Amino acid sequence: MTEVVPSSALSEVSLRLLCHDDTDTMKHLCGDWFPIECPVSWYHDITSNKKFFSLAAAYTVTIVGMIAEIKSRTKIHKEDGDILASNFSFDTQVAYILSLGVAKEFRKHGIGSLLLESLKQTTGLKDHISTTAQDHFKAIYLHVLTTNNTAINFHENRDFKQHHYLPYYYSIHGVLKDGFTYIFYINGGHPSWTILDYIQHLGSALANLSPCSMPHRIYHQAHSLL
Repeated sequence: MTEVVPSSALSEVSLRLLCHDDTDTMKHLCGDWFPIECPVSWYHDITSNKKFFSLAAAYTVTIVGMIAEIKSRTKIHKEDGDILASNFSFDTQVAYILSLGVAKEFRKHGIGSLLLESLKQTTGLKDHISTTAQDHFKAIYLHVLTTNNTAINFHENRDFKQHHYLPYYYSIHGVLKDGFTYIFYINGGHPSWTILDYIQHLGSALANLSPCSMPHRIYHQAHSLL
C-alpha cells in the first residue's frame, strides 16, 4: 500500500550524503525514475566515489535523492564544451546533475527543490570539496529528454536556461531520442560571448549614457549636427 505523505513532510526531511549501504535502494529508485539502465559499477561509484556529490533526502527510512558529478572544466562533455568561457582556468569546477529524482509518493512536497537548492547554493558541498574548489564552482548543468516536460518546467522555473539542442542524444531501448542541455551559472560563471552579446552589451551601455556623462567635445559636435 502506498504511504500517505503529510503536507508537512518537507519539515521532517533531513539531508545527508549517500553511502555504500544505500546501493540497493538507489538501484530500485533509479529503475523507477529513468528509462536508461545503469551498470552495477555506477551505483558503487555514486555511493563511494568522492567525485560524486550524491545527496539523499531522508524522510523516516525512505531515501529520495540527487546525484551530481563534480568536474573540472576540461572534463565537461564534448558537446557542452562551450558552457564556460575559455578564460576560466582548467581547474574551474562545475557540477553535472546525473539524476534528480523523488519517489512518487513524495513528489509535490518541495523535496526536489530542496535538493537542488542545496547544490545551487553550494552549502551542501562544504563537506564534500575543498574551499578552493567551491570558489571555482561556476556552473550546474544537466541533460534532459526534449519530451520530458515535467523536468524541463521544473528546471526552467528554477532559473536554468536551455543551452543546446542535442539531436539523437539518447538511445532508449534502441530508439534514438533528442535532448537538451540546461545550465545554471553561479559565482560569476558565464559562457563565451557571441557577437550578439557584444552588440547587446554595447547597446545597453550607450542607452545608459546621459548628455552630462558624454565628453564635452562629443556632446558639442552632436548638437552642431542638429
